[in-house]
Amino acid sequence: MRFKLFLLQLLLCLTFVARSQNIDVKMLNFINPNSNNENKGWAFLSNHAIIVSAATPLAMLAAGFITKDDLLKRNAITATAALLTNTLVTDRIKDYVQRQRPYLTWNNKIYLEGHTSGYSFPSGHTSTTFNVATSLSLSFPKWYVIAPAYTFAAATAYSRMYRGAHYPSDVLGGMIVGAGTSFLSYKLQKMFYRHRYNHTVHTGF
Repeated sequence: MRFKLFLLQLLLCLTFVARSQNIDVKMLNFINPNSNNENKGWAFLSNHAIIVSAATPLAMLAAGFITKDDLLKRNAITATAALLTNTLVTDRIKDYVQRQRPYLTWNNKIYLEGHTSGYSFPSGHTSTTFNVATSLSLSFPKWYVIAPAYTFAAATAYSRMYRGAHYPSDVLGGMIVGAGTSFLSYKLQKMFYRHRYNHTVHTGF
């Protein structure tokens, strides 16, 4: 019951953020160049962020099998589950909020670089990269993992605004959803294996 109430409160909060149009447009208008000169650096990052993020849990799993590291394999499976959960939650929120892309609503102010489709809130690229960054940070709590992971995620989020695909609040919503689904998946994994360990100790099986 508490979990459902939390999800409802989160959804209402995200919806409120998505409706804050005035601040959003002003911030996005400052970030978006509103020109036909595409920035190849931001374009490359934006176009490859999903591929890199999807490949990360698979790389973790492969490394776990190669090194015979059960904890790494377990974390890789959790990261995969977190990524799938994030995709499902992000898509459901998009369908619920149904926010139009900024370049469609403000075509005289916001210029779109490249191509995109679907609804705007929350940012799928941002939720995906922050989901994976959080999974990596929880699996490897070292600064040299955390810093690059979140730098990549933050740069991806900025690229989506720079290219006119998302409002700042879309990005903020993506950060919350991505990090939240990853953290929740990690905690559920911990609970599952703790319960399994206690069951084994008490029953011998």
